[in-house]
Amino acid sequence: MNISSFRRYLAIALPFAGSAILLFSCEADRAAAEDTGTENLMTEYSENLSIVMSENGRKSYHFETPLLEGYGQARDPYREFRKGIKITMFEKDSTAAESAVLTSNYAINYGNRRLWEAKGDVVVTKSDGKKLFTSQLFWNQATGRIYSNVDSKIVDGDEVYNCEGFETDESMNDLTYRKLDGVTYFTSSEEAEAYASGGSGKETASATSDSDAAASAAPAEDAD
Repeated sequence: MNISSFRRYLAIALPFAGSAILLFSCEADRAAAEDTGTENLMTEYSENLSIVMSENGRKSYHFETPLLEGYGQARDPYREFRKGIKITMFEKDSTAAESAVLTSNYAINYGNRRLWEAKGDVVVTKSDGKKLFTSQLFWNQATGRIYSNVDSKIVDGDEVYNCEGFETDESMNDLTYRKLDGVTYFTSSEEAEAYASGGSGKETASATSDSDAAASAAPAEDAD
């Protein structure tokens, strides 16, 4: 091929190559846009929802929420509860006895991973009267574990346990602290609960526990 022919070849080939690159880029952008659109496509919507879940013929959970929005086409399918949720858990050896009740201002559930995240004024009330107050909590249904990595308060009678994270089972019977910062004592259980929930409490004494007073727990899982 002489120089003149080579130049004519480049004059024809280069515009085609540029068009092919542009076409590929457009197709990639279109595919990304479609993927994003699918990711944000709401596939489920319910208001004032109340569902009782059963396992082996007995009630296991009761979910109540003002609003549920589901995104089943997302890469990690999830259901979002932007107006809060109430989850009642039942004893494994009973058909009706409640073991604990969880409420929060917001929650999200990743269906494939069976992982819940609750945020905003999270409160867990046990059937024996103990209460947990935290700003963020994770519940892994696959492992049956509940845990948090942020500051939390556990009310037991007139005592409040202040900790930096915790882990427990679904019935909150084997509670272990990641780091126990101290125990605060009050004149009554009402005062203790008011303090833990962010209200005013009449403190009578306080004690800071060393690390040997707190049981260690396995590292918590990430929500992502």
